[in-house]
Amino acid sequence: MEDSSPSSEQPPQSCNFDAEKLDLKLSVTLSADRNAVDPVVRSVMNVVREMKCAPGHEDDIELALTEALANAVVHGAKNDPSKIIECDVACDDERGILIVVRDPGTGFDPAKIADPCHGENIYSNHGRGIYLINQLMDEVQFHKNGTEIHMLKR
Repeated sequence: MEDSSPSSEQPPQSCNFDAEKLDLKLSVTLSADRNAVDPVVRSVMNVVREMKCAPGHEDDIELALTEALANAVVHGAKNDPSKIIECDVACDDERGILIVVRDPGTGFDPAKIADPCHGENIYSNHGRGIYLINQLMDEVQFHKNGTEIHMLKR
């Protein structure tokens, strides 16, 4: 399994798109309510499918986006509907799709997330979202103390 753990180093250039070359830039906000996640994912994915940003990878993108937004709502904003989650989507014909999700939380250390494939974690009823995101997307980075996730699919 390839390690896509975050680091405090300068992020690689692949998650930095040139704004002049973007086919799509979509910015969405939602209240930190779990019921707001699915409608936002559906509307974002409708646009992603229309633009053909990462043809053949729409299901992976949809699941990763759902997990990232759900984590932002539950862990970042503590299910407080008065708090706002931000989601930016950018598409570049040559490099694929970049999705950034930001939450208003205090952050976390992604390196301390237990591997859900080992030991007693296998039986846990949570802790698989970040694992899934890392499996589904080509590149995943955490920024701003874990309150911002960048997901790239080529």
